[in-house]
Amino acid sequence: QVHLQESGGGLVQAGGALRLSCAASGLTLSFYAMGWFRQTPGKEREFVAASPWRGGNAAYADLAKGRFTISRDNAKSTVYLQMDSLKAEDTAVYYCAADQRGPGSSDKAVYDYWGQGTQVTVSS
Repeated sequence: QVHLQESGGGLVQAGGALRLSCAASGLTLSFYAMGWFRQTPGKEREFVAASPWRGGNAAYADLAKGRFTISRDNAKSTVYLQMDSLKAEDTAVYYCAADQRGPGSSDKAVYDYWGQGTQVTVSS
């Protein structure tokens, strides 16, 4: 049974940083593209960043470019999202997702598995 567990969320001041982790179990991480998405109440879940399954260049939404970095440690079955220079508008629930042999898509519909999310709150 596949399980994705996010952690690392919390309350931070604007300009600060957080590192989110997503621990995966029940799958071999190296065979999966991993994505990060976020959602605020009343809005669609939106793409943040993704790491393709074969390695190579990660993909970032414009909102994340230059501030967020996705990385992965396949040996630890963990994916990370380093978030720097946080803004109040980054406040959201952040989700990780897995797409078997995926290219690292921004389309949430292609992801097979999702975590429960971790809350990030940025105070201004």
